[in-house]
Amino acid sequence: MILSKSRVAPKLNAGGGEGKHDAKVPDLEEFLTRRDYQGALALLQFKRHANRHDVRNLEFLAYCHFHYGEHDKALSIYKDLLTFDDPDPLYFTYAAACSYYMGLYKDAEQTALQGPRCPLQTRILFHCAHKMGDETKLMQYHQQLTESIEDQLSLASIHFQRSHYQEATDIYKRLLLENREYLALNVYVALCYCKLDYYDVSLEILQVYLNAFADSALSVNLKACNSFRMYNGKAAENELKVLAGPSGGSFMENALIRHNLVVFRGGDNALQVLPPLGDVPPEARLNLVIHYLRHDEVAEAFNLVKDLEPTTPQEYILKGVVHASIGQAKDSQEHLKTAQQYFQLVGASASECDTIPGRQCMSSCFFLLKQFDDVLVFLQSIKSYFPSDDDFNWNYGIAKAATGKYREAEEALLSINAEKYRRDYCLLSWLTRCYIMNGKANLAWELYLRLETSDESYQLLQLIANDCYRMGHFYFAAKAFDVLERLDPAPEYLEGKKGACVGTFQAIIAGKQRDKEALREVVAMLTNNNSMGNPQIEMIARVMKKWGKDNGVAM
Repeated sequence: MILSKSRVAPKLNAGGGEGKHDAKVPDLEEFLTRRDYQGALALLQFKRHANRHDVRNLEFLAYCHFHYGEHDKALSIYKDLLTFDDPDPLYFTYAAACSYYMGLYKDAEQTALQGPRCPLQTRILFHCAHKMGDETKLMQYHQQLTESIEDQLSLASIHFQRSHYQEATDIYKRLLLENREYLALNVYVALCYCKLDYYDVSLEILQVYLNAFADSALSVNLKACNSFRMYNGKAAENELKVLAGPSGGSFMENALIRHNLVVFRGGDNALQVLPPLGDVPPEARLNLVIHYLRHDEVAEAFNLVKDLEPTTPQEYILKGVVHASIGQAKDSQEHLKTAQQYFQLVGASASECDTIPGRQCMSSCFFLLKQFDDVLVFLQSIKSYFPSDDDFNWNYGIAKAATGKYREAEEALLSINAEKYRRDYCLLSWLTRCYIMNGKANLAWELYLRLETSDESYQLLQLIANDCYRMGHFYFAAKAFDVLERLDPAPEYLEGKKGACVGTFQAIIAGKQRDKEALREVVAMLTNNNSMGNPQIEMIARVMKKWGKDNGVAM
């Protein structure tokens, strides 16, 4: 796609001397050397007004449009050049490259095949085969690649796009050892390390290129992404401010940077920025899905991923999360099964099994299967990376509680700070159970008292009544059964209250229940209107009153 030196530097007119026209050539070369394609385009457009059929000028014009990212304009020029008499067949190859960058992969393949056989044609067809998912052609063109730098860079790019980051890194590092002067290779290596979660290593390697080209938009953006992963969005956004000066703010309007700013700012303006971007960059759709999930708009998230055929770990993970969210919201075993399979695919893959996301996937897979001992194996291996992450502590706390490790579960659940999570009934119910199992039934009762009357408060009351009774916290079991009986005078609640009251009385006599005044409350519960006329309860109440009177408890 890059023109050779013989094409970039046209020969001076033989015998023409250093005429007025020839003096223009170094100006163009200077623009190209500085990679100032906008300046070069202005010069070439000026020349085009003088001669619209100057082939060499049109070639340079297409070249500059291509490198300036205006692939549609470059393609239009190559199509015009192909209409000239005896056109260079390489124009087909260059036009194919333009179509490829425009996402027109089928057109790119067909156009490339009209051009001459050459290494560039092979590379374009190689990439088209990957984009169209044709594995047979991919392997066919793979075998045609040589050891040239261009072909090896093309191969590394395919590895990167297929999430084979280690393989891509190996190629880039080998090329860098052989060609130290190719500083841009440091950026590619840094990008791979960023994808492999080695953010500090990525920054160190990236700095080599930034020392030479401090205003490189791609490099500064990558540095910002590393800072985001290592620190926070504010630190990442500060890195991007470097671009605002030399570019006059133009880089801040770049689609990739606008996309990343949304991520750095925690989703601000997501609905204004992300939908128009579509799949450019590919993460735009995924981050829009994340935005919908964070705002509980699961249906919108599902609409974005339902037709998505995942090819990267991130796509598999996100599709799994969406299916898990729908499955839990609708109690759909089909969606939960699909989510579990997606998580298992990622977590068990050779490339992801030892990464943090891979272990999170395996923990999620076992979580959905309710195999909580296995969940903890994976979560404990990455616990040090999430010291104050609410989502991690949610899963870790519930898994600990489900395996009977209530003290650690209580600690994890109490470390959750998000108010949305702290109000969720799922967390409240597990925390209530942890309190009861850890001998803090009074805190469980206080949790209930803070809730407004609802179906959830009724369910929590049942949990307190049954768990407290089972653990011997009879006083709070009696209080819970008493409220339940008043709400619903079912025989089982009366029996539960009766047993809990007797248990409380026994604890007072044995000295386990230090507050003897609780006896007065217990007697009041037994003798309320719902219990009147029950001979057994009346007898129990008389015994309690007599004991209280004999032991100085005001009844």
